[in-house]
Amino acid sequence: MTGVLPCQAIETMIETRQIAATRPVDDGQVQPASLDLRLGTVAYRVRASFLAGAGRTVADRLTEFEMHRIDLSDGAVLEKGCVYVVPLMESLALPDDVQAVANAKSSTGRLDLLTRTITDGGTEFDRIAPGYTGPLYAEICPRSFSVLVRPGMRLNQIRFRAGQSILSDADLRVLHDRAPLVDGDPVIDDGLGFSVDLKPGKGTLVGYRAKPHTGVIDLDRIGQYDPAEYWEELHSKDGQIILDPGAFYILVSREAVHIPPAYAAEMAPFLAMVGEFRVHYAGFFDPGFGHDAVGGKGSRGVLEVRCHEAPFVLEHGQVVGRLVYERMSDVPTQLYGAGIASNYQGQGLKLSKHFRA
Repeated sequence: MTGVLPCQAIETMIETRQIAATRPVDDGQVQPASLDLRLGTVAYRVRASFLAGAGRTVADRLTEFEMHRIDLSDGAVLEKGCVYVVPLMESLALPDDVQAVANAKSSTGRLDLLTRTITDGGTEFDRIAPGYTGPLYAEICPRSFSVLVRPGMRLNQIRFRAGQSILSDADLRVLHDRAPLVDGDPVIDDGLGFSVDLKPGKGTLVGYRAKPHTGVIDLDRIGQYDPAEYWEELHSKDGQIILDPGAFYILVSREAVHIPPAYAAEMAPFLAMVGEFRVHYAGFFDPGFGHDAVGGKGSRGVLEVRCHEAPFVLEHGQVVGRLVYERMSDVPTQLYGAGIASNYQGQGLKLSKHFRA
């Protein structure tokens, strides 16, 4: 068994208590190639982001960095610019041949809600060593908007892998010839490159920029918020925009991406040398993404972009990210978008599900 574990294998891990939880798994929590993780009942406001480090527990480090703790039972606001650590409902007892990687969910990334998983003994964010046994924690730092959270909310997700299953560039070319991964000629170099669309087919709207001073977003309220109260529209007539330092943007890929059912993908952090920006928050693409959308021609990827130190000109067709494809150990019994109310199948430029269309 080599590859990313599908939903049916995750369900077996739950049954055998390799994945345990403080309350039963919710409907829809198991995704085609990942498991959504749920917030527990308390948040710790900490002085700074941290990793436990080899031989140390997160609980030990919390005694160093905790400023105060917040009961989430009736809902509580996590404030923009602050760092919180929340014990998750799930814990792990991984087999020695299974490792895990975590990532923010799509809606989390589109709210600029930096959410990373930390573990006891952990020396990296979002990476969980083979054989890990112990609790899981979410580190949450709201960057653009303060948010109202409650126990059981699902801000991040975890994917399990046995062995090495990443496709080489040669493998990707063969797969693209068999089942096109993008519409048009692929850019394949350490993964599948994708570029930004700043020349839309209709109109001049190319993206959104988060407003600096807004109200709280209740993460349970779906389709309730007026985008104009939280976002500025970005228009371009010449195929370029200038990114402002410290600002957060929602843009869209020029390519329509396809993830065949026997594969999964992850958005890799992009090299800083290509520009003063970061494109990487919600990084998992499930098997079936874009597979049945618009006649099987793929779905465009929404890009969560944060500009760094200097203003930067972004131009239409500029490569801004890459997808790393992996084999599944088995085809999932449930695919993205196929009857599981996936929010972003067949998407174009789209804000998170909390905003009115």
